Amino acid sequence: MTKPKRRTYDPEFKRNAVLLSEDPSRTHSEVAESLGISYAILYRWRREFSRNRGIAFSGQGNEILTDEKRRIKELEKKLRDAETERDILKKALAIFSRAPK
Repeated sequence: MTKPKRRTYDPEFKRNAVLLSEDPSRTHSEVAESLGISYAILYRWRREFSRNRGIAFSGQGNEILTDEKRRIKELEKKLRDAETERDILKKALAIFSRAPK
C-alpha cells in the first residue's frame, strides 16, 4: 500500500486562497471546498498570513529570513564553529601535555 503523494501549493495560490476567504460574502468552508483544499489547511494559511503579513508562505521548509534573523543565524554558526575548534584544541593540548612513558 503506497502513501498518497503530498500535494504542494505555490505561495501565490495560498495568498489568493487567503484573500478569497476574507471576502465577507463567502464562508471559509465554501472557499476551501471550491479550491479543493480542506478547511484546516485554509485555516492554517490564514493564521500564517496574519502572523507574517509581508513574508508568509516561504516555501518547503525554507524560512524567509529577516535581516535580524539572518544575522542571528550567522552568529550562531560562527559560535558553533568556534566551540568546535576550541574543543579540538583542548583535546590536542591534553594529548601533547601527557608525559612520555
